[in-house]
Amino acid sequence: MSALSGAPLVVTFDLFSALTDTRTGASATLDALAAERGWEATGPELYDDWDARNKAAQRTARWPTTFAEVSLDALAATYAARSLSPEHARADLGRLHGAVGDWPLWPDVAEAVRAVAAMPQVRGVGLLSNVDDALARRTRAAALVEADLMLTSQRLRAFKPDPSIYTEAAAAVAPAALVHVAASARDVRGALEAGLAIVRLARPGHALDPDGPRPDHEVADAADLPAALEALAR
Repeated sequence: MSALSGAPLVVTFDLFSALTDTRTGASATLDALAAERGWEATGPELYDDWDARNKAAQRTARWPTTFAEVSLDALAATYAARSLSPEHARADLGRLHGAVGDWPLWPDVAEAVRAVAAMPQVRGVGLLSNVDDALARRTRAAALVEADLMLTSQRLRAFKPDPSIYTEAAAAVAPAALVHVAASARDVRGALEAGLAIVRLARPGHALDPDGPRPDHEVADAADLPAALEALAR
């Protein structure tokens, strides 16, 4: 932690856990699809199944596989497991990703990200996310960060929690020091095991990995991030 002292910082945020209420946003589209086709499964049920398969696949995905390809395979597998016509998966993924601009940010996000960006020791704020570039640009979070600091799996050619996505992100912002704001268990553990400095932002539905390392700094409200970053830099 002392290596951060006095160094200019770049602060990255996880896109679909720390910043975006992804479950609410995606579930709305899946609810609409279920209603159109008379499916019994609810949007949140479909989302939870799809999300679990998506994250499991990302653990073993390797470049040049794209986030869209991983997401498509996970959605098709979700439909197949529920006997819901997997041939619809490609079109449905298009609707899901096409609606990503409507997925809400957590209520504490916009003001807090601007406050972090205004800190004198912060050189810039960005994203560190398992997504393709075009999808990242369509999110509401994109307007809060710098375009050249949207560090995606497409740009870094790796997927969380592979250590290389974190080391490549740190190299991309050098000579500034990278601090990552993570929420999910895999992101917290992956970043810490790769040697990154992090602040954990607790979000509903996410818990720390009980077998993994624990962050030194954790906040329940994004408004507390500037104070946590000050403490981390000290």
